[in-house]
Amino acid sequence: MSQITIQCRLVANANTRQQLWQLMADKNTPLINELLLHISEHPDFGTWRHQGRFPISTVKQVCEMLKADPRFIGQPARFYTSATTLVNYIYKSWFALMKRSQFQLEGKIRWLEMLNSDVELVEASGINLDSLRTKAAEVLAQLTPLDTAETQSTNGKKAKTHKKYQNSDSDRSLSKNLFGAYSNTEDNLTRCAISYLLKNGCKINEKEEDAKKFAQRRRKLEIQIGRLREQLETRIPKGRDLTAAKWLETIVVATHNVPKNEAEAKSWQHSLLRQSSKLPFPVAYETNEDMTWFKNQLGRICVKFNGLSEYSFQVYCDSRQLHWFQRFLEDQQIKKNSKNQHSSSLFTLRSGRIAWQEEEGKGDPWNINRLTLYCSVDTRLWTAEGTNQVREEKAKEIAKTITNAKAKGGLNEKQQAHIKQKNSTLDRINNPFPRPTKPLYKGQSHILVGVSLGLEKPAMLAVVDGATGQVITYRSIRQLLGDNYKLLNRQRQQKHSLFHQRQIAQMLAVPNQFGKSELGQYIDSLLAKEIIAIAQTYSAGSIVLPKLDNMREQVQTEIQAKAEQKSDLIEVQQKYAKQYRVSVHQWSYSRLMANIQSKAVKAGIVIEESKQPIRGSPQEKAKELAIAVYYSRKIN
Repeated sequence: MSQITIQCRLVANANTRQQLWQLMADKNTPLINELLLHISEHPDFGTWRHQGRFPISTVKQVCEMLKADPRFIGQPARFYTSATTLVNYIYKSWFALMKRSQFQLEGKIRWLEMLNSDVELVEASGINLDSLRTKAAEVLAQLTPLDTAETQSTNGKKAKTHKKYQNSDSDRSLSKNLFGAYSNTEDNLTRCAISYLLKNGCKINEKEEDAKKFAQRRRKLEIQIGRLREQLETRIPKGRDLTAAKWLETIVVATHNVPKNEAEAKSWQHSLLRQSSKLPFPVAYETNEDMTWFKNQLGRICVKFNGLSEYSFQVYCDSRQLHWFQRFLEDQQIKKNSKNQHSSSLFTLRSGRIAWQEEEGKGDPWNINRLTLYCSVDTRLWTAEGTNQVREEKAKEIAKTITNAKAKGGLNEKQQAHIKQKNSTLDRINNPFPRPTKPLYKGQSHILVGVSLGLEKPAMLAVVDGATGQVITYRSIRQLLGDNYKLLNRQRQQKHSLFHQRQIAQMLAVPNQFGKSELGQYIDSLLAKEIIAIAQTYSAGSIVLPKLDNMREQVQTEIQAKAEQKSDLIEVQQKYAKQYRVSVHQWSYSRLMANIQSKAVKAGIVIEESKQPIRGSPQEKAKELAIAVYYSRKIN
């Protein structure tokens, strides 16, 4: 994606801020809460949860019904649309997470049933271990796929370079075949042989099995299953309780009653400890024509919103982002002066969102909190070359739509009007906005920059030539930060200091919200900037980032499994796990990757993703990330 988000502060008089706060907090946010509740109580909710999706038209239908409710009357049309879109987004994401967790749970339960020690497999099969290995070798010979890729290769050097990745693909294919064979057979001996192969990485293990390591492996899997079950029992989205009414209600109930069971006690505890947002939900303006830009008498850029046209807001932003807002104003003025001969689909601004940022202080919330506008912009539309690229894409899409509509024939008046509108849009698109000229970035597709992530070292970089498999250069975290490397140790010290302060405050039962340092975010920005600079220096075609699926789960289960090996006492396990988490440097990987992606978009560098290897040094992981992506391109 070539889109980024910028922000500015919106400044208006107290009356305007009060009116907007009351609309968002007293009407729009309760409407969203009610929509979330209606969807959760729908008769088909269980079916939707099992399928992992739901019809998005349902939220719109419920919203149309609630518009007549006196509690929600009086909102601009854009506020209702924003509420519908937000609820659709929340539940779409939630259903997808539930489906993924359910799929993972079923797979892990199936694997747990298959995962048995050598002693258990021998007992279940009724033969000795050597005979079981012989049977496993027979099954392996039957299911091993032929490696035709290497035999058909005419370039011996390339075949040697990619042999490891071909073998990796073969192993995955073999594992899939073994799981399928296990499900399709009823023979107990064959099943035991397949279980033996799968737990040993699709190979025959001649060494004696370590019972302690196997127990740790099995316990780790059980922990993962338990955590997934807890996730699936997670409560549905509840919205935002701006009045803290539910929290006060829980206090009264917990004070005068005894919990019936542990589940109810946990439910009360969750409600009391949950910190609900004090700010209303944001309002989204999904089209760039919903916002009108102009200058006031003082020459400051201002904006008005559809549905709130009686209110105007002054734009206060950083000087580094001022040119974006000046562009928004220029685009609208050019279109207006040309009497709509330009298309708004080529506006640099794509969409906007009004939100409140929490601030500390006493008084009315619209006076304390800061009103902010988030704007999504397409970086390609800043230059003439990028605009032409977008124009060609849109023109091709519109032409395809018109051709398909005409091919059907027998068009009614509505369809003919639609085609006429598309033709008009096509004419306006071919009339581009005046833009500055800047050549587009062109990297070499076979040069890739792999970035691996780790627990102790946040990032490691490798510039790789995918065609030869050779590494051009490495960059460690120390080399990436240079003179700023000392900031990394300072950030660690701050983290440990805040941890101890919170621990002491908890023991004394005093407030322990000490906030977070922004030093980590600054280090992320420095790392991302240097990674982009290195990619440009070597004319890299893309930057390869690792996928972060279940990384937190993997770390958590590994720590807990190690803790259980130390002692059988829960207190000792918790103490060890806590000390281990403190000693290991943790990082916000998603924040770092977001910084890299944002800066790569501005530079015009493609971002690709791949699964990071579990084993190996940080340098090897970065190298394998890049080569795996390059090899997957050739396969696809």
